[in-house]
Amino acid sequence: MAAAAAGTPVFLEVRTQLRSALLILGEPKEGGTPMDISITPSSLQVKTPADCTELRLPAEVRLVPSSCRGLQYVAGDGLHLRLQVWAESNAKLISMFNQSSQARECCTFYCQSCGEVIIRDRKLLRVLPLPSENWGALVGEWCCHPDPFANKPLHPQENDCFIGDSFFLVNLRSDLWQPRPELAPVETHCLSSENHFKLKPKANTKVICKRCKVMLGETMSSETTKFYMTEIIIQPSERNFPIIPRSQFVQSVIAQCLVELSTARSTFRFTIQGHDGKVYILLWLLNSDSLVIESLGSSRGITKFPLLEDILKADSSSAWNAVKVLYQPCVKSRNEKLSSAWESDISIHTLTLPSATCLELLLILSRNNATLPPSLRYMNSFQVLPSSL
Repeated sequence: MAAAAAGTPVFLEVRTQLRSALLILGEPKEGGTPMDISITPSSLQVKTPADCTELRLPAEVRLVPSSCRGLQYVAGDGLHLRLQVWAESNAKLISMFNQSSQARECCTFYCQSCGEVIIRDRKLLRVLPLPSENWGALVGEWCCHPDPFANKPLHPQENDCFIGDSFFLVNLRSDLWQPRPELAPVETHCLSSENHFKLKPKANTKVICKRCKVMLGETMSSETTKFYMTEIIIQPSERNFPIIPRSQFVQSVIAQCLVELSTARSTFRFTIQGHDGKVYILLWLLNSDSLVIESLGSSRGITKFPLLEDILKADSSSAWNAVKVLYQPCVKSRNEKLSSAWESDISIHTLTLPSATCLELLLILSRNNATLPPSLRYMNSFQVLPSSL
């Protein structure tokens, strides 16, 4: 996708499953009317007396010009119209862990923020998903005899990696890397010659990156550590650390979590909770089949709709796969009643992240929402945004 010249901002949202598209042609600059709109299967062109804007579509998207309907003018946005479209989704998720290809390989764990090596050359023989959080309460329904799993937490062995909804559980050997507490030193004592440490009650269990001081996870026991997916990148050891813009990485990981949980558990409402137990965001997943395309040219005085600047800089030749969510912030005592109602609803799933990442995600949501065409920013009392895949 490329814009030859940007005189009129163009926003196109394609729903691949519904095979429909919403096209918004933004307000042209003064003296930019009348407009001559030309639509072909592979491009669209907007001509005004002052300039010309052309949007060439990626190969996986083809419009049906004869299906244009519902033309209307919306104040603040410009012209709206709908079209039929043929599209294929080519979503490339930032993989949190490819079980089939990376299991049994030597892997290196990196801090996503700065690239610091957290665990080097760990050979993982088992990469297993953890059961849902309420699995213990359901054991009584499965077994006709006393609970065989009572008081037996699921902790990984040395070559295991257990995957939760938003975290990894890894067995840390002290000869590889020891977590550093965030504030006061954690009191420890050695256990024989293994030099493993044992946390005393009420110890600070935060795991902090030695280089950038970002919180990576939490210590669950003397050997088991929880790493949050938004903070860690796992790569085969022969590969180099992938440099991914922070906001793009966070969006992609959260989007993948939402899509996977909605598919596996048929739940579409989520609370984003910090490791401190506070709820920061309420999310409602609307769809995961959107492609977003917009004009990228830079012209003086033209208001564009740049959704994801990190992705725009990285790849300006294709559409962006996105999930669309409604969201409500819950910071500074906002939406307390709604948050309380969601927390007591068993159909709503909670994702736990470092508190700083929750605030970071809220800023990303707010920024992306503010760059949508005005008429698309709200639905009832919720704010709307597409988050990149």
